[in-house]
Amino acid sequence: MSELRKKSEPMVEGPAEAPPVYLDARRELAARYLFGEGVEIGPLHQPLAIPPGVKVKYVDRLKVADLRREYPELAEWNLTEADVLDDGELLTTIEPASQDFIVANHFLEHCEDPIGTIENHLGKLRPGGVLFYAVPDKRFTFDYPRDVTPLEHMIADYEQGPDASRSTHFDDWARLVEYKLNETPEQTIARARELERAGHSIHMHVWTQAEFLQLILAARQRFDNAFEIEAAARQQIEFVVVLRKNGPLPAPHAEVVVPAPAPLPIPPVTKLRQKARSALRRIRGASRG
Repeated sequence: MSELRKKSEPMVEGPAEAPPVYLDARRELAARYLFGEGVEIGPLHQPLAIPPGVKVKYVDRLKVADLRREYPELAEWNLTEADVLDDGELLTTIEPASQDFIVANHFLEHCEDPIGTIENHLGKLRPGGVLFYAVPDKRFTFDYPRDVTPLEHMIADYEQGPDASRSTHFDDWARLVEYKLNETPEQTIARARELERAGHSIHMHVWTQAEFLQLILAARQRFDNAFEIEAAARQQIEFVVVLRKNGPLPAPHAEVVVPAPAPLPIPPVTKLRQKARSALRRIRGASRG
């Protein structure tokens, strides 16, 4: 991670403007790939739209009342009550090889050890099961001033544990995301330590879509190609990947039928032209008679 910004350093202008959205990628991918029974981790106010016939339980580390205290900015939103209270990185209450899918949207960036989290999630899936991940692209969020987390850093977090790097993540967060004007570097560091001691939920790692795919490919190689990448797509501020654990594919299920768009109404001018042509044909017919 980079060192604390000096006063002479220029400030980054702001996040890039995300491209327009043409499709609801989350809903479309969920309709295509989710099946059976599974869990969604940390849905908060935006649970994934689950296809008909698919069953989901919600996992969170806190009840709604505690979540509201944790995220005061969501006070006006309807939050999803958890069916299971658990650490989403470990899922210790979920039996191994018991789930058809695990959904974790805007979750991996909060994990101290994303490679270890993917490994744990794979262990909870039945053969052929699906991991559904959406992560923010740092270029289009409040993470825009931060450096992309190097792959080597996350490998070290997996192999050696995340304790050695934890403080640098909080330093980055306090300095570049929750920054305060006219604060000295010493005050920023002190504030970062307060956030760390409180276990404040921050984005530990940041990616663009390319670097996130590098992480997924590195995890796949490390786990002896235990999964395939079924789909990958960026929609506005986030990047979605669907990973399938090796094993028999699920039984085919009905394809999602997208209704055809309703026919456009005929503009009034066109209707007038049609009436004029009909009248002209009648006049011509009468003249021939």
